[in-house]
Amino acid sequence: MGILSWILFGLIAGAIAKFILPGRDPGGIIVTIVIGIVGGLLGGWIATGVAGGAGVTGFNLMSFVWAVIGSVILLLIYRLIFHRTRA
Repeated sequence: MGILSWILFGLIAGAIAKFILPGRDPGGIIVTIVIGIVGGLLGGWIATGVAGGAGVTGFNLMSFVWAVIGSVILLLIYRLIFHRTRA
């Protein structure tokens, strides 16, 4: 259930990350969804490392917070890579 919850939270977390970090990014909604899903998985991985192996699983508020954190981190990395190759 853990990975499934990260993917589902990631769909929403991508939109929240885009709201937190507004700006012109290429790719539109598809890239936002992909960043959200991968960011949700990244947030789950970070949470598992912080919690000492126990992690955060299931549908709860902390799972959503970690998914948003992971999505924001991934969006920042995406923007750094994109702007660097474009300049």
